[in-house]
Formats: sequence, C-alpha cells, structure tokens
Amino acid sequence: MFRKAALPTVSNGSYLQGQANGKLSSMDSGQPAQEGKVVLKKKVTLLRGISIIIGTIIGAGIFISPKGILKNTGSVGMSLTVWTVCGILSLFGALCYAELGTCIKKSGGHYTYILEAFGPLPAFVRVWVELLIIRPAATAVISLAFGRYILEPFFMQCEIPELAIKLITAVGITLVMVLNSTSVSWSARIQMFLTFCKLVAILIIIVPGVIQLIKGETRHFKNAFAGNDASVMGLPLAFYSGMYAYSGWFYLNFVTEEVENPEKNIPLAICISMIIVTVGYVLTNVAYFTTISAGELLLSKAVAVTFAERLMGNFSLAVPVFVALSCFGSMNGGIFAVSRMFFVASREGHLPEILSMIHVRKHTPLPAVIVLHPLTMIMLFNGDLYSLLNFLSFARWLFIGLVVAGLIYLRYKRPDMPRPFKVPLFIPALFSFTCLFMVALSLYADPVNTGIGFAITLTGIPAYYLFIVWDNKPKWFRKLLGKSWCGISLLYADSRSFSELS
Repeated sequence: MFRKAALPTVSNGSYLQGQANGKLSSMDSGQPAQEGKVVLKKKVTLLRGISIIIGTIIGAGIFISPKGILKNTGSVGMSLTVWTVCGILSLFGALCYAELGTCIKKSGGHYTYILEAFGPLPAFVRVWVELLIIRPAATAVISLAFGRYILEPFFMQCEIPELAIKLITAVGITLVMVLNSTSVSWSARIQMFLTFCKLVAILIIIVPGVIQLIKGETRHFKNAFAGNDASVMGLPLAFYSGMYAYSGWFYLNFVTEEVENPEKNIPLAICISMIIVTVGYVLTNVAYFTTISAGELLLSKAVAVTFAERLMGNFSLAVPVFVALSCFGSMNGGIFAVSRMFFVASREGHLPEILSMIHVRKHTPLPAVIVLHPLTMIMLFNGDLYSLLNFLSFARWLFIGLVVAGLIYLRYKRPDMPRPFKVPLFIPALFSFTCLFMVALSLYADPVNTGIGFAITLTGIPAYYLFIVWDNKPKWFRKLLGKSWCGISLLYADSRSFSELS
C-alpha cells in the first residue's frame, strides 16, 4: 500500500505535520496557515520570472558552438529555418506548462504535474532519475564550461590545465549552492543581473551583425538553401539539437508557489521570455553569417570568439567573460528551480523528510539545495559526464511529453478544474507528438546509449517499491537508511541552532 505522506516543514526547530490526504498542499490552497509555520515566500515577480527562464535557457551553446544544426541541415537558410521552428515548438511546450502552472498552483514542475495526472509511481521515477543522475551531471557540464571560460583570459597563449578548470568549477558550484541556500531574493537579483549580461552579450553580436547587413555583407546568404542536402537523419537530428538549445522554458513552473500572482505572471513570463530567446537566437545566427561562412563556422571551436576577433579586435577578450557569466546564470537558475522539485517530492514522502525542511530565518529549502552539492562533485571529478547525459537525454523528452499528455488527460478527467489560462488542444497534441518523435529519434540514432538510459530510468520502479511502498522494513534496513542521512540530519535537523551559527 502506498505510504501517505505528511506535509512537513520546520518551525522552531521541529516538525509541523499537515494532514496527509494524498494530494499536494500549496500556499494557494485556501487553507489557513498554521501559526508559526515556515513557508517559502512569494518573492518571484514577473521580472524575476523572466530572468529565471531566459537565464536558464541561454547557456554557452549559442556563443560557442551553434553548429550542430548547420551540420545536420547542410545550408544557411535551412539552419535558420530550424532555429525559428524550434523556437515556435518550444513556445508551444511553454504555453502548455503555463496552463498547468495556473491551474495547479504548486511548485515541483514535471514531478507535480505527473503526480496529479498519473499518480505516484511515474512521478517518483522522474524525481529519482533527476536527483541521482540528470541534475548533478547537467550542473557539472555547464559548470565545466564556466570554469574553462572564466580562466580563458589568463591562458590565452597556452592550454588550460584540466585540474585548474575542475578546481575553479568546484568553487563556482559551491558559490551557487551557498547563494541559493542563503537568500531567495539575492539569488533572484543575481539571476536578473546575469540575464542582463547574457542579453548584452547577444546584443554585442547582433548589433555589429545588423551593421554588416546595412553595409551589404550578404554574400553568405546568397543561395541560402543551396549546399549539402540534409540526410534523412540529418534534419531530425538538427531539430533535436535545436530543441535542446531552447530547453529550460519549464523552470519557472518549479517555483510556482513562490511566484507573485501566478495566474498572470507565469503565462506572461513564459511568453515574453520565449519571444526574446527565439528572436535573439535567430538574429545571433544571422549576425554570425554576415561575417563567417558556413564552412568557417563548422570549423570554429568558439564561434562568438571568431566573430568578435574579426569585427572587434581586442574587445574579443571580453567574450569568454560573458560566456562564463552566461554559464553561471544557467547554473544558478537550474539549482534554484530544481531544488524546489526535491523539496516538493520530500513533502510528498518520495524523498527523505529532511529535504522538505525550510530554513527558519532565510526561508530557503536549504537541505534540498545542499543535497546536490556532493552528488555534483562526484560527477565532476569521477563521472563520465557526457556519456551520462547521452544516456538520459531521451528521459527529459519522455517525461516532458508525459506531462503535456497529462494536460490533455486532465482536460477530460477534471473538466471543472479552474483554468485561468487555457491553450487550444492542438498545441499540447502537437507538442506531445514532438516529444514522442524526440524519444523515438534518440532510440533510432543511438540505441545502445538510449537503452542504457532507459535501464537507468527503470531502476526507479524497484526503488519506489523498496523505499516507498514497503512498510515492514527490517530494523537493520531502517538503521542503514537512517545512517545514510545522519550527517545531513546533524547539520540541519535543528534549524534554530543552524540559524544562530549563520
């Protein structure tokens, strides 16, 4: 029998238990707050919501190596078309999440929506894979880009030592964890600043590109659709690369309970962000082609650096700094959002209870943030990061497709659910098909890695029955589980003592 979860939080160093009813609680549930109860506060405004989405979507890829699409399409015109279409498809997915975020006003993103639509087992599998593999590996990968490019100006004439990159990366990861553990307001403010830096970096590329177009530098756009014909697998792989470049539009839904006026701000933030990112991505690629040919772009190791060196001279030294800031923003936004998924999963009883604790003074889900630190460090120094991401790249689209299919299912299962924002049914249908196509493509293109990833994902099923459903665990097994969390419990069980130390 499924273990019903209490709704724990921390007040005065101890637990306040909510009544377990098998449904998620939220601050918008209409129930009176218990006196003295510590909750996550609504500090995410419209502007901060936009900064979370934009700051998480735009990483290093658009500046360093936006050549995956060009390589698989074979022409400049088709690559720009794919960038545009992928932006529109991503907007469709984001609109589906906007509807879910306004009718299910609970944090947790994918996990929460799968739980509401399909029940606890698939929801647990989603958070299980995210906690153990996806998030630590993804954070380590983007952090390595941060470490490499923050050091780039100091090693212009020689190769950067790998150990130096990993040490600086470890410092960056720790800084992000501390920031998100200390203050929601400060992490949001810094995210806004970093998002501003990303947009400035994109404008630094777009504006000279527009000037080049005005000067008549259009030779690379002549016969734009001429070139190597895209293969049968090339075009689908180009779409796969494009959809990956736009991924991140769902992160605001991870913090729904902290968004001011979510019925209005979530749809607005999503629409504004996706329009800005899509226009920015397309114009950045147009700017590249005003100066760099398709062949040169494919050979370049860092496209933005090559572009800047040709048009800006010594100012090109600033590009690695902007790239590092862009990566740091993606790190910060990802940790800020995903920690709320772990917080909500713990609140539901799907993760250890300690992860649902909130710092009594700072009002941050501190244990849910900190739990990622050791896992990410293990990935950074010992894991084969890119293989892990390849194993599980299909899992992201599988569960996103499941979420959007859940939207269609909820339309029929719960037709009376209030829906302040509602999308036409063809949008979730089309996007669900797109996600299914992405999953099938990954299986066809790389069956070995996809099969391994599928096997890793399936480990969540026995884990669910072992840790969640099985009530009569032997004493030795319960002691073993208890000891595994002993260190974290000693650090965070008494929030009053921790607050005094900090």
